[in-house]
Amino acid sequence: MSVIESVVVAMFCMALVFVVLAILYVMVMGLSKVLGIALNRKAAAESVDTVAKPEEDWDVEAVHASSGELKLINVDERAAAMIMAIVSDESHIPLSELCFKSIKLIE
Repeated sequence: MSVIESVVVAMFCMALVFVVLAILYVMVMGLSKVLGIALNRKAAAESVDTVAKPEEDWDVEAVHASSGELKLINVDERAAAMIMAIVSDESHIPLSELCFKSIKLIE
């Protein structure tokens, strides 16, 4: 095999790799669009379900905290305290600097 033939074979292989990569890119982008549309429809359906649920069924309890008022919706105080501690720990923000407006149980 001469040098020219080797260069032609190498160029063909490189072109083949780039074509396969381009096809994979198009497939991944198409799949992400399809899944994004499906997830948006699912989220929209779930939001309609939560909006349709009447608020009078919720067990709302107001807790006065040092930085304002916290509404607990279908959550007991122990679970709410645990959630606030986890958020404080994961975000590395002291609990005294966080301000929670409401905590709601999602079923």
